Amino acid sequence: MTDKRLVVTTAASMDEARRIAGALVERKLAACVNIVSRVQSIYRWKGKTEESEEWLLMIKTTASLFERVRDTIKEMHCYELPECLSLPVDAGSEEYLKWVEDAVK
Repeated sequence: MTDKRLVVTTAASMDEARRIAGALVERKLAACVNIVSRVQSIYRWKGKTEESEEWLLMIKTTASLFERVRDTIKEMHCYELPECLSLPVDAGSEEYLKWVEDAVK
């Protein structure tokens, strides 16, 4: 087990995804953010089944920075309740994990 985390969120547009990703990297809260374009989401919201096109963000960070990543997403997001899931990284190449650590210092 490592202290690295993969944080997942979605955005309503490419512009919003790029703004959030740029802020996270610029603030050294993330080493890298991948943006996966145009995913289809089907979900329940306020008692109704909804469907929308979204952009998926995969954020590489550390456990100690998760709260700040979460707060930045909330601050910059247009959704009332943005997705924000932190997934533990059990293992990875030592060089890549070191790069993540160094990039967020």
